[in-house]
Amino acid sequence: MKNFKTSDGLRLDYRDEGSGMVVLCLPGLTRDLSDFDEFAGATSGIRLVRLTLRGRKGSDFDPNFANYNIVQEARDVVEFMDFLDLEKAVIIGTSRGGFISMVLAATVPERLAAVLLNDIGPELDPLGLGRIMDYLGITPKTSNLDGLIIALKSNMAQDFPKLNDEKWAELAKRWFQVDAEGVSLTYDPKLRDAMLEQNQKPTPDLWPLFDMMADIPLALVRGVNSDLLSLDTVVKMQNRRPDMIYANIPDRGHVPFLNEAGALDAFEKLLKAAR
Repeated sequence: MKNFKTSDGLRLDYRDEGSGMVVLCLPGLTRDLSDFDEFAGATSGIRLVRLTLRGRKGSDFDPNFANYNIVQEARDVVEFMDFLDLEKAVIIGTSRGGFISMVLAATVPERLAAVLLNDIGPELDPLGLGRIMDYLGITPKTSNLDGLIIALKSNMAQDFPKLNDEKWAELAKRWFQVDAEGVSLTYDPKLRDAMLEQNQKPTPDLWPLFDMMADIPLALVRGVNSDLLSLDTVVKMQNRRPDMIYANIPDRGHVPFLNEAGALDAFEKLLKAAR
């Protein structure tokens, strides 16, 4: 696989598998391409392309944390599509990746065959945003895998009540570096600095960006227990996009894995609508 570098010289990790309609997956704030492992295992007949954004596991960290913003990250995505000669793709945007999808719709709509937003909308619930800021950029106060699993379950088990211990262990090792030296972050902790700096500015109105997707086939997947995407926001999105495919996934919080039956059904409907 060829290396991809951004125009400012950062190497970004990616995976490109299969053949068929191109589906480009963009992960959340601190996550990486492995967050789509469950989705990859549940789908076939598509060309599945997964990108890890700058500053996350497997990709280079940016020496200037101010570049951790959705405009820059959207620019990276366009450069990546050009690198792979992808004229157009179905975009799956999980959480932050959904914001990036909205920026792409505003800047290069012709490159989007369809968009699936995974547990994200133009408004964020302050409860979920506060929870994210409670952990963002902070190394867990535990030195081993068992302690990390306990911490994750304490924070998330109420939103994902049916995950077994094996799955919690898998997620712990996916989301954190766990080795003989202890537990550490897999992403640049300066993502916190970037978020704090951006939060000092007035909150931008993202509804105009959402409206930029008016002519692009759209699906929304939400976790029933999500604390970031409220049902009120979902209703507002549906009012603006009555044709939006929608799935509310039981026993999931922020974010669904996208291998759930409802999520896969929404994805299949979106593929049929893709232009």
